[in-house]
Amino acid sequence: MHGWFPNMILLYMKENTMKAGRDKVHCEIIAVGTELLMGQIANTNARDIARELSSLGVGVYYQTVVGDNEKRLAEVFCQALNRSELIILTGGLGPTEDDITRETVAKVLELPLEKNKAWEEKLDEFSRRSKRPLVAMNLRQAMAPRGGRLLFNSRGTAPGIYLEAKNRIIILLPGPPREMLPMFKEQVVPLLRKKLQKEGNLGILQSKVLRIIGLGESAMAEMIRPLLENQGNPTLAPLAKRAEVHLRITAHGSSPEESGALIEAKAEEVRRILGDYIYGEDEENLEFVVANLLWEKAKTLALAESCSGGLLSHRLTNIPDSSKYFLAGLVTYSNEAKINILGVDPELIASLGAVSDEVAREMASGVRRLCHADIGLGITGIAGPGGETPGKPVGLTYIALEGDGFKFCNRYEFWGSRLDIKERASQTALNLLRLYLLGKLKAK
Repeated sequence: MHGWFPNMILLYMKENTMKAGRDKVHCEIIAVGTELLMGQIANTNARDIARELSSLGVGVYYQTVVGDNEKRLAEVFCQALNRSELIILTGGLGPTEDDITRETVAKVLELPLEKNKAWEEKLDEFSRRSKRPLVAMNLRQAMAPRGGRLLFNSRGTAPGIYLEAKNRIIILLPGPPREMLPMFKEQVVPLLRKKLQKEGNLGILQSKVLRIIGLGESAMAEMIRPLLENQGNPTLAPLAKRAEVHLRITAHGSSPEESGALIEAKAEEVRRILGDYIYGEDEENLEFVVANLLWEKAKTLALAESCSGGLLSHRLTNIPDSSKYFLAGLVTYSNEAKINILGVDPELIASLGAVSDEVAREMASGVRRLCHADIGLGITGIAGPGGETPGKPVGLTYIALEGDGFKFCNRYEFWGSRLDIKERASQTALNLLRLYLLGKLKAK
């Protein structure tokens, strides 16, 4: 073993093994590859592995990316051995000199590499089929640390390795996602499930995401501060998104029913605090929620968009069967279109400008009248980066809504790039529609 390898490798033999009754198994994922560090490819493997492990109740506590360097990989691997019971490495199992994962892992664990005759025969067969010579370099892929079990690779030449050593489970997987993920799902997950079941650590890790609109991340966190400060199982994690906030609730349990019940109890606590700021859960986006409300309440909608350029119409018509409630979306971008199509009073535009409360109201009223819709909605604003005038900055937007005996308009100042402003305008308009359909929007 090289002299620069850490001298205190036996530190990882401390007593934090996979004992029955532990809250959950700690997992660490190490992605090996200089191309990952350079940003040439994305590290999707860590994401996909973490998702699969959640079904087993295994928590991923650390993720590391390290280049194709033996010393640095050894240091990272030793660190993982000190703090995690399950270590999964991806990448560095190929035939070339910079593929160093299996050799480095074997050196750190002080295990000799042994040839697997069955895989050597498969490499030979692959060579004959592809009519490529089998060189000595390729045979490295038939080597594994003593005691390691090779995982069959039907999509490439590098097998995976499953190894139990020093009270740890160590799994080596190929780097290409098309090889790694099927191997992990089809071979590794069953092996882990069997091992965890035997050790009494098999559980379920589940999450629910509450989607929140109308609050920033800090304002939302302040409202639920007592819940954030007294976390256990489940845990709460705020996630800022464009024009909305997500709150992820994650629970660990011995069964889907147990973890699901824990999540629902915590979600109910959050709902009592945040109320109508919560518009949906998990994959329910805002246009889906609004579409369902329009359908449930048998209301039709027509849109007149200017600065949003048809984005709101696009989002609503992405929902299947949108023709049942969506009558028309008019992009009346120019002043002439607002006047000639929607019937906006030209004197209003001349005196107040197209970006004004009065013009937005006439846009909503005009498109509702033109399309015989239950609800008309108008958006006018300055998406930028140019176009601002004194008193009318980039991002200034008016959104108006008209229904039976109901009129509403409000001024907003959005920020960000042109696309950000269009996105925030469409998101705000959707939320106004949601609140109106719930009877929570006050006329203005």
